[in-house]
Amino acid sequence: MARKLFGTDGVRGRANLEPMTADTALRLGMAAGARFVRGDHRHQVVIGKDTRLSGYMIEQALTAGFLSIGMDVLLLGPVPTPAVGYLTRSMRADIGVMISASHNPFHDNGVKFFGPDGFKLSDQIEIEIEQLMANDLGSHRAESRALGRAQRIDDAGGRYIEAVKASLPRGLTFDGLTVALDCANGAAYKVAPRVLAELGARVIPLGVAPDGFNINQECGSTFPEVLAEIVQERGADIGIALDGDADRLVLSSERGEIIDGDQIMATIADIWADEGRLKGGGLVATQMSNLGLERHLQARGLHLERTAVGDRYVLERMREAGYNLGGEQSGHLIMTDVATTGDGLLAALQVLAAVQQAGRPVSEVCRRFRPVPQLLRNVQLAPGTNASRLLGTTPIRAALAAAETRLAGGRLVVRKSGTEPLIRVMAEGDDARLVESVVAELCRTIGQAEPQAAE
Repeated sequence: MARKLFGTDGVRGRANLEPMTADTALRLGMAAGARFVRGDHRHQVVIGKDTRLSGYMIEQALTAGFLSIGMDVLLLGPVPTPAVGYLTRSMRADIGVMISASHNPFHDNGVKFFGPDGFKLSDQIEIEIEQLMANDLGSHRAESRALGRAQRIDDAGGRYIEAVKASLPRGLTFDGLTVALDCANGAAYKVAPRVLAELGARVIPLGVAPDGFNINQECGSTFPEVLAEIVQERGADIGIALDGDADRLVLSSERGEIIDGDQIMATIADIWADEGRLKGGGLVATQMSNLGLERHLQARGLHLERTAVGDRYVLERMREAGYNLGGEQSGHLIMTDVATTGDGLLAALQVLAAVQQAGRPVSEVCRRFRPVPQLLRNVQLAPGTNASRLLGTTPIRAALAAAETRLAGGRLVVRKSGTEPLIRVMAEGDDARLVESVVAELCRTIGQAEPQAAE
């Protein structure tokens, strides 16, 4: 059975439209609660959120759903997604919830779930939650005396801060480093500056004044050029840009050069391999990671294992095969020795530690390979377009085959977005002009064929 409500990263959509309505959030809380009621102990759920206006509505609806099942609700307030994963496990909760649409604009929102082990739910459990929602949930309601209670946890951010700091070698500080930090007006706007300041860095804070509407608005990891300019203007040693829920990052060198997730993974992999800490003989990344990363690892006797796009699939493969490092080019970095999910702040600390210990600038420490020319473009789909049907039409299949032939030795990835009405077209190869031509032709063909795929 395929999932219908859940996408590649939980449930997501336009706030106050299905599925991100109070009604659906209420049923989602009831169904998730029913799935994780185990035994006769007092059950608990932790709920965190980012800074979107709609977070209040969804938080209250989910809370009502969990309370009606008999679960106690611990409200964390605005905290990064990885903090929810960490606190779910450390507080011995039965389930964790993060209300966020990650890097999307404020008008979107979403719900991500974590199991009691702090890891995101499997496809199978998400299917089970959907099945519960499709049926009458009345039988799962608690008796009046057994209803849950809700309370705010005031020290949630502080608990996460101490856990993040503990990931570094004892005694290491960032004294002498100037860090420009863009929190995207999102979930990390309080905790991230505190972590860096407490470790001794001089912090230039950006994107730390959320108003419910400005999350990811021309700031954060989706607009790293803004950060890069500030780094150069203020003479910072490094720039760190997080996204709305702080589970990913993009860096800027002291020269204003953008450093993506592939370069960060290569940096950490090299250091961990030298120290004997890298497990699995390589790392896990997605189809979107640059061919240059793969070649770099091969030259070191390491390998790159690719998965479908989505940090959940990276993590699943890491756990199956015993890797401790993986991630996405977009900046999701997963280090299972210290975290249960992607953590932008944690990854940033690993890079800062490498820079401090090496005594060399970020432009040298974090440029591990020369990227192969790669181009990604999105084709916006009209309402009602079935992306899967579109990609299966005869003109598109023929265009894809022709593109792969032209890119001999390169790579082509064409896929529907799991979170937005888009088809993403990515090609890479050693000839930049050829790559650009292939992508442009495919985008044009998809746009012309789209009317054939209306529902």
